[in-house]
Amino acid sequence: MHFDAFVTYPEWALHVRILGGFISVLWVLEIADTLIFKGWLNRFGILPRRWLGLRGILLAPLLHGNLRHLSMNTVPLVVLGWLILVRSTQVFVIVTAAVWLIGGLGVWLFAGAKSNHIGASGLVFGYLGFLLMNGYVEQSLVAIATTILVGLLYGSTLWGVLPLQRGVSWQGHLFGVLTGGLCAYYLPQIQNWLPMNVLAWV
Repeated sequence: MHFDAFVTYPEWALHVRILGGFISVLWVLEIADTLIFKGWLNRFGILPRRWLGLRGILLAPLLHGNLRHLSMNTVPLVVLGWLILVRSTQVFVIVTAAVWLIGGLGVWLFAGAKSNHIGASGLVFGYLGFLLMNGYVEQSLVAIATTILVGLLYGSTLWGVLPLQRGVSWQGHLFGVLTGGLCAYYLPQIQNWLPMNVLAWV
């Protein structure tokens, strides 16, 4: 289904509930971790190649180093996430789940052994990768325009996939953008592969 089929009649209320609910969870967790737990929750991040660290694949995108870390992720999460939601809720769920799980597994497999990876920036880069690739794959006017807009707004952040800054999970960014791009490229195959009852649910 094409991007522009959803632009005129978006499900605004559903979009607000999905994105607003997710962002609210992130902020409640980080405020609680800052004021009550004093950063204790951050130990539940991805610990590469440690069995205990596998739990971080599920939990790491919900955790942030501090409120500034979360504030830097909030706006791009909302903007890029909404641009995918406009396409369809189903596509948003597919991309989010793939980037969350596959991107997280990539970090667990290949990141530095003594590192701890937290934050939703992997999702940000996953959404970015999807939207940048989607214009090429879909070839509709709206999809191409969206790709150009996203490139102008966030293209420079792609430097984040390189190990240029200490303390930044560039591996999370790299596997996020790769997974998002592959989701765009193979989206029809993914939708055909998923069971019909799963697609009906989203």
